[in-house]
Amino acid sequence: MDLELQDPDLDAACAGAQSCVVTKIDEFRATLADPLSPTPERLRALQFLLHLVGDLHQPLHAADEHDRGGNEERVQSRGQAQGSLHHYWDTVFVAALGTDSQAVADRLLAEISPADIRRWREGTARDWAWESYAIARRRVYGELPPPDAAGRYDLSPQYVADAIAIERVQLERAGIRLGQVLNEAFDRKR
Repeated sequence: MDLELQDPDLDAACAGAQSCVVTKIDEFRATLADPLSPTPERLRALQFLLHLVGDLHQPLHAADEHDRGGNEERVQSRGQAQGSLHHYWDTVFVAALGTDSQAVADRLLAEISPADIRRWREGTARDWAWESYAIARRRVYGELPPPDAAGRYDLSPQYVADAIAIERVQLERAGIRLGQVLNEAFDRKR
C-alpha cells in the first residue's frame, strides 16, 4: 500500500487490493481472535501480524513518489554503500541502532514512557498508515537534498541522524501497537 505524495487516497490504494496491509491487519487480527479458527490459520495470522504491523511503520511502505516507495531513488551516505532510499530506511538506518538485538530492544523499551504507551495504543491500522505517510512526506522525501547530476542523493549526516531517530520511534510505536493488537486478539472477554 503506497499513498502517492501528491494525491494520497487510502481508499483507492486499498480498493480491490487483496494485499492491502490495513485490511489484512484487521483480517488477521480477527482470525487470531477466533478460537474456532483452525490452529494453522491462527498461526499464519500471527506470523503475518508480526510482519505487517512492523511494515506499516516503515514510512516508505506507506508512501510513494512514483518511485515504488523509494526503490528507484539512489542514495548514499558517508560510510555506507550506495543503495535505494527504501533499502536505507528498511536496513541501513535500523542497523545503525546496534548489532545486539536484545540490547537494542532493551534500550527502545526503556525510552517508552507511560504517556507514549497510552497515545500509541489509540487508533487503527488505517491511522497508523496515515501517520507513516505523513512521516514519509515531511521527513523521508521532504528533507532529501537536491539530487546530483546523476540523480543520486547524497544524504547529509543530519538527514541520517534524523532518520535513525525516526526509525527508533517507529520501532517503539510498532512494538506497542503489535502488543495491543495481540492483547485484543487474545482477550477472551470480548
